[in-house]
Amino acid sequence: MTRIIVTGFLALALTLPLPTLAQTPAPTAAIAPAAAPLADLVKAVSIPYDRFTLPNGLTVLVHTDRKAPVIAVSMWYDVGSKHEPRGKTGFAHLFEHLMFNGSEHAPGDFFEPLQQMGATDFNGTTWFDRTNYFQTVPTGALDRILMLESDRMGFLLPAMTQEKLDNQRSVVKNEKRGRDNDPYGLVEYEQYENLYPSGHPYHHNTIGSMADLDSASLDDVRGWFRDHYGPNNAILVLAGDIDLQTARAKVARWFGDIPAGPKIVPVAAPVPTLPAPMSKTILDQVATTRIHRLWAVPGLDNPDYLPLQVAGVVLGGLASSRLDDALVRGSQLAVGVTASVDVYAQAAQFIASADVKPGADADKVGMALDAEIARLIKEGPSADELARAATVIATGQIRQLESVGGGGGKASTLAEGLLFSGNPEHYRDELARVAALTPDMVRTAMAKWLSRPAFTLIVKPGTRTEGGEARGGYRAGGGSARPAYWRDPALASTATAAQPLARLAPAAKDAGIPAAGAPDRSKAPPIADMQPLEFPKIERATLSNGMKVFFARRDAVPIVSVRVAFDAGFAADPKAALGTTALLLRLMNEGTETLDSSALARARERLGANINGFATADLTAFQLDAVTPNLAPSLDLLADYVRRPALAPAELERVRAQQLALIAAELNDPGSVATRVLYPVLYGPAHPYGIPPLGTGEAAVVKALTRAQLIAQHHRWLRPDTANVFVVGNTTLAALVPLLEASFGDWKAPAEPAPVKDFAKPIPVPSPRILLVDRPGAPQSMITAGQVLSAKGTEDLITLRTANDVIGGFLGRINLNLRETKGWAYSTGSGVNERNDRLLIRLVAPVQTDKTGPAIAEIRKEISGFLGADGVRPDELAWSTQSSARELPGMFETSGEVLEGIAKIVNFKRPDDYFVGLPARYKAMTAAEIDTAARAAIDPAKFVWVVVGDAAKVRPQLDALGLPVEVVKAAE
Repeated sequence: MTRIIVTGFLALALTLPLPTLAQTPAPTAAIAPAAAPLADLVKAVSIPYDRFTLPNGLTVLVHTDRKAPVIAVSMWYDVGSKHEPRGKTGFAHLFEHLMFNGSEHAPGDFFEPLQQMGATDFNGTTWFDRTNYFQTVPTGALDRILMLESDRMGFLLPAMTQEKLDNQRSVVKNEKRGRDNDPYGLVEYEQYENLYPSGHPYHHNTIGSMADLDSASLDDVRGWFRDHYGPNNAILVLAGDIDLQTARAKVARWFGDIPAGPKIVPVAAPVPTLPAPMSKTILDQVATTRIHRLWAVPGLDNPDYLPLQVAGVVLGGLASSRLDDALVRGSQLAVGVTASVDVYAQAAQFIASADVKPGADADKVGMALDAEIARLIKEGPSADELARAATVIATGQIRQLESVGGGGGKASTLAEGLLFSGNPEHYRDELARVAALTPDMVRTAMAKWLSRPAFTLIVKPGTRTEGGEARGGYRAGGGSARPAYWRDPALASTATAAQPLARLAPAAKDAGIPAAGAPDRSKAPPIADMQPLEFPKIERATLSNGMKVFFARRDAVPIVSVRVAFDAGFAADPKAALGTTALLLRLMNEGTETLDSSALARARERLGANINGFATADLTAFQLDAVTPNLAPSLDLLADYVRRPALAPAELERVRAQQLALIAAELNDPGSVATRVLYPVLYGPAHPYGIPPLGTGEAAVVKALTRAQLIAQHHRWLRPDTANVFVVGNTTLAALVPLLEASFGDWKAPAEPAPVKDFAKPIPVPSPRILLVDRPGAPQSMITAGQVLSAKGTEDLITLRTANDVIGGFLGRINLNLRETKGWAYSTGSGVNERNDRLLIRLVAPVQTDKTGPAIAEIRKEISGFLGADGVRPDELAWSTQSSARELPGMFETSGEVLEGIAKIVNFKRPDDYFVGLPARYKAMTAAEIDTAARAAIDPAKFVWVVVGDAAKVRPQLDALGLPVEVVKAAE
């Protein structure tokens, strides 16, 4: 899910003379950077692999990548929510949860051994067409993870119990409540139920309905496993520090004795066409009206999906998209627009949307949205638009493939290609097709599919008339007054012909694999000694103007990440003008002195360069992610962006409206409301950290901010003498420094001394209480609490953070209690934040409404017990320290992760070998040390609690806890 990046800091007093933006003359002509040919970028995308198939039908793909001592293990099953029969919606996802609750030879929670072995990027996900389970593990843990994966594939049912089913049913129901509670949380239900008739495989939401989840029996669950989880219905990908020979032997050992399961019956899912345009308006607790235009269009089994995807990028996916230029920059009727295609195996949705600017006419926005769609259908994209869209797609793929695992790295890319298209190299074919597309191909596909009747969904601010409890299942007529899918003879004749869906197991069994005997599963395989962490060497340089450069080389893919970070951040915002930094950074994104907003966006897209500004509490930074062939012109563009922003008056009013809309959106989001209340209360309004953490400020202040204030803020805080430049990627320091010198070397600091933030401001004495924010009708309560610690971010906090893992990590006591034992929440936890000065420990627990008070009581009980007589237990010491040590190689696999590590070393004043020395420190850590650190730092009697929920239902629960309860509102 993408989010708009916002940031924050502010300006000199208005009585001071107004400074200029730059100390060096601006270029007299617009920058016209030359980009590398698209064909060269496409050639750079490659994942060599080997393939074999076990006699039982398990298909295995192996990719060797030795850049880090880790292996991605990704298991994909050809089953998803589209395979669910009537009355069993949500089963595929519910079963995914149950797969983490233990098997016959590994009866405990699956996450515990994952953390003990140091797994990173681990999760399981379910969607319409598939269910996958993935993790990246240290090389020495391969046997153990293969034992665990094979055990839940072949031996899950003996460990399945009614208690586990009931618990995970509750967890999933709370996951559903959490999604429903979000602003626009009911949109997906409307989308699927109206585009697809009842009974169609894509009609119901993957999470299912509450009634169907409640009806799931133990026999149902066992039947689902037997029918869908055989090895012949799965793809296993091993990517990373492994070779084919090793993979053959180990996979045959652990999976070879599992018998094949039933053949999966293919699902028919023709693309439906609405008989006439449809429109529906719903009310929700949202800040702005959002207008959607939606069509059901072809999926991966029809080649038309690709030109439609590119059309979505041109229409509303580029920063310079048609909708952005027309509705946001041009008429300024909208504060945000998008267009995209959600592609599945057998269908897809083309979605275009616009967020109406407060005060604008929604009907006019709808007409303008339709006009741009119609114009693109009629004219097609220009050659330049098509080239920019293709470059953005190709460079995005290159960046994604730096990682071997996770949800979108090399392993997942190979598996997805084989599962849905019958070809692990589908990604290459797809990129080649994108590069070969012509404007007419895109126009033809749009005319064919988007000239059909559309479904219009309008979400307006207001009180919901329906929640999500009864949504997500089969609904008679799908809201379209049409008969159920399986009774609709018209669909067979109106469905467009598509290519046959690729199925698993077309490959012959590999005769070179010896017959496998049953492995010894009586005990978990040992984890081999961890290889020493090889954190890249940090090289240093200083530009002629004093800017410090920190560089590390990574050459796995042709990309370079650059971050220019300034000592500023949200904490630099003047107290009378909170939100200035956020507004400044938004405005900086809208053009330089030589490139207007659209031209700047087009320049980035031609280069395949991502440039954005963001802020933390302490730093304001500008990040460039570039492909190596385009590094020089990308750095020039970054320098223009940072040093010479236009801060154009005409653009100011537009981004001001966007920020005001974002503030309004925060006030409708339970999590954002909670933090807007908590931080000022804990730190106090005078302290630099006593501000809402997103930094967007208050509406009244943002409405009054002037361009002069923004110019002064840029001049005062963004200066070369407070900047550090972090660079990681496929280049060398010798090649890099001349490029940085050319882009930034002549930038001179202002004559006045650099500003400093006053962290000596007093922090209030804690006043323990519960602050209640009323959210009528909320299906969940958002609980958050915190305490300001005496520790600062520059101190040694490894032991304290380990203590937090034990009490507030995913395997920590709070989450195990509220999620795994009681099923009151989908996920809870706590964390010690990362800031330069005084730190905060904060816990978050979204729970079902009727358990709000009991949940707080349980959290307090767990924390008090941990800090009292029930300190760190032997098993907790083992998994917390071992996982933290073993996960380090996987934490620094990509250029971005290495850059983040170097930035922390520099910002928190740590030695260059800081991360290299951590394994030894974890190994030597004792339970007594962890207990001492926790007891010295954390005091639950100083916690302030914030609850965002339905006050009528939760107030009596809160009154019973013995803490003062105050009803408050979030600052607007």
